[in-house]
Amino acid sequence: MTVFEWLNAQLLKMEWLSSLTKSLVENVFGLDTGERLGGSIHFFIYDVIKIFILLCLLILIISYVQSFFPPERTKKMLGRVGGFWANILGALLGTVTPFCSCSSIPLFIGFTNAGLPIGVTFSFLISSPLVDLASVILLASIFNWQIAIAYVIVGLILAVIGGTVIGKAKLEKYVEPFVFSNKLLEMQQEELSKKDRLVYAKDQVLQIIKKVWLYILIGVGIGALIHNWIPQSIISAVLGQDKWYSVIIATFVGVPMYADIFGTLPIAEALVLKGVGLGTALSFMMAVTALSLPSMIMLKKVVKTRLLGIFIAIVTIGILIIGYAFNTFGYLLM
Repeated sequence: MTVFEWLNAQLLKMEWLSSLTKSLVENVFGLDTGERLGGSIHFFIYDVIKIFILLCLLILIISYVQSFFPPERTKKMLGRVGGFWANILGALLGTVTPFCSCSSIPLFIGFTNAGLPIGVTFSFLISSPLVDLASVILLASIFNWQIAIAYVIVGLILAVIGGTVIGKAKLEKYVEPFVFSNKLLEMQQEELSKKDRLVYAKDQVLQIIKKVWLYILIGVGIGALIHNWIPQSIISAVLGQDKWYSVIIATFVGVPMYADIFGTLPIAEALVLKGVGLGTALSFMMAVTALSLPSMIMLKKVVKTRLLGIFIAIVTIGILIIGYAFNTFGYLLM
């Protein structure tokens, strides 16, 4: 094992925590982790602790970096770039901003209100819930770096193409008028000290954990249930990699749900361990985070029905293509 592999196993996948949890379940609880109940408890405790440790650390780092790019500065950065490059920058900025689609919509409104092209703001809106940096690290901790990097690339491509299509279609008239009114005043950004940035980062950790902790517990609980209690034959019959319709089912099942990406990752992990195609699991995860019903209801208050329908169609088609691509070529990344 190389030094990188060892660091990846111990720091990212936290194999030491898995071993420690196994000892706890077997020696303290007196349960066999090879059986259903013991395996479920091991899966739940290990995944919850691992996700919370990584999440807190990553949000702290990302929020500290983000403190250097307040909304006004971000708008100015986007305003200096035009055309296709603006969509790329908008998508990239989505990776270091809020961690769910509902919290991304207020920033989307702010960017549109500030006069940024609608295509750029939609590139941001698509990428923000899908490919934030914290979820990338967690993907690597659950699967591997190849899958995590491939996921980022296809997510950014979807965001750039989706924003570009919406921008070229000249759909500004389908944005609610209030979004363009009451232009925000340019405000002088106060220079923060290192202590201020650390306080901001700590507050962000607390705020985001308060928002997502329940979804993480539910997601890990469902993952433990799938992994240890639902027979593989049942899952394979519906979502098996050999079923051409599995990606479609996973995508449309994910839409009515609402969960943060951190709550859906354990479910995706359990599905893959049960033999579900990687693309099918990722399609479910992407649909939950990018097209959840609550976030679409919020977006409907900002854009008119036609634009909302176009947005949903573009993202859905993109997710389906990504799902089938990962199912076809995902074995190269395992």
